Amino acid sequence: MAANYRSGEVRCGDSAPPQVLAFARYAEALDLSHAADVARMRALADLGRSALREARRDGVRGLASDMELRSVAAEAAGMARLTDRRLQGEIDHAMTVIDDYPAVFAAWVERRIERGHVDVVVRVGAGLPDEVRESFADAAIGVCERDVPSRVRGALEVLAARVHPQSFTERHGAAAAERCVRVFHGADGMSNLVANLPTVIAVGMLDRLTQMGQAVKDARDAGGCGDAVEADASSAGAAGAGADAAPDARTMDQLRADILGDLVLGGAPVVDPTYGTDRAGGLGAIRARVQVTVTAETLMGRDEHPADAVGAGLIDADTARELAGQVSEWDRLFIDPVTRTPVEIDTYRPTVAMKKLLTARDQHCRFPGCRRAAIRCELDHTIDYALGGHTHLHNLAHLCQRHHSMKQFTRWEVRQVGGGVLEWTSPLGRVYREDIPTPAVCFTTGTVDPPPGGRTGGAPPPEPPPF
Repeated sequence: MAANYRSGEVRCGDSAPPQVLAFARYAEALDLSHAADVARMRALADLGRSALREARRDGVRGLASDMELRSVAAEAAGMARLTDRRLQGEIDHAMTVIDDYPAVFAAWVERRIERGHVDVVVRVGAGLPDEVRESFADAAIGVCERDVPSRVRGALEVLAARVHPQSFTERHGAAAAERCVRVFHGADGMSNLVANLPTVIAVGMLDRLTQMGQAVKDARDAGGCGDAVEADASSAGAAGAGADAAPDARTMDQLRADILGDLVLGGAPVVDPTYGTDRAGGLGAIRARVQVTVTAETLMGRDEHPADAVGAGLIDADTARELAGQVSEWDRLFIDPVTRTPVEIDTYRPTVAMKKLLTARDQHCRFPGCRRAAIRCELDHTIDYALGGHTHLHNLAHLCQRHHSMKQFTRWEVRQVGGGVLEWTSPLGRVYREDIPTPAVCFTTGTVDPPPGGRTGGAPPPEPPPF
């Protein structure tokens, strides 16, 4: 009996142990998966090249060329049931691997290295200039052949620093210019706040948060109330962590998270240019804004259903009620009893009701697969105003800047078919129906007044609470 697990080739009799056969099937599955991954990367690179060729054929460059790539990515995303942003990223990555790292791609095809190696090599080599990329790739292949993907990054970073013609100081200056903060939404009403910062700043922030947290723990352990520190660590950020419970039993991780939230939401920059000195000025008065949709039943404490932080995810009922008690303005939505979607809105303060209703209706960008929150999008005339389109509910929808531009500058077309439903047609003729987003909050018949004009009699609706 002989077996080659790497290639999936097995020669054995009927009496071979079941485990041997199981490993043989697994090896065959690895071969199939590898072949599929290689074919997919080649196909994605071909899509990218076809977009660039089409752009060059039309004689366009710059933004128009990028629009062609966006259009192709959106078409492919519809086929794969993925977002167009993700598909465009995969196309860019595939073109980088095949065109900029041909030796690394060949080593992967030959199974000398794994897909994980390829991704690490490309990521580490992203900042290398063209003239040293080939030498870096050749040396990187040797590093990857000796270890698994999860353990080669450090060695590759040392290799990249050695071959780079610029000093580390110069490169750090350029990298620091890319510093940013991003949010990645998770499950159970939680999200990750990620900051890309200079290492010394990040380490210093963690150290200060730890010292503050330790001061809270020391005050707690000593039996004191620790008013000054505790107050800073138990306002907005601590609400969901049980900070008001006695005694304070928060862990150090929880304390650091709560204090960070308090500092960001309630503090002011060390030097505020709107004031001019090391005191709180105009920036310190700025407060965070979130849009929350909650049912009247949950608001009054009759149930514990989660509320919807529009553009982010679900939040727990206690947090929603706490937020409701802190604001001076609220909007009441009337819900269609059949479709469960908002059809009218009223408010105490004068406002543009049309914009309010569209924000409530759309929730996010109305391009298929896009989840950019409506409050971060632009209101678009489906039929351009310049072409006779009316400023009306049935001719307006929210589009993010990316997809608003793509609608204007590529051959993607959209029309409204009624009831807020959008029908998109791709350049290749595929049709995608974008229905009204389903509200994350469940409205049940009888809990909310029917729309004005749809009432058949009875007493007027009760006055809304001060939220």
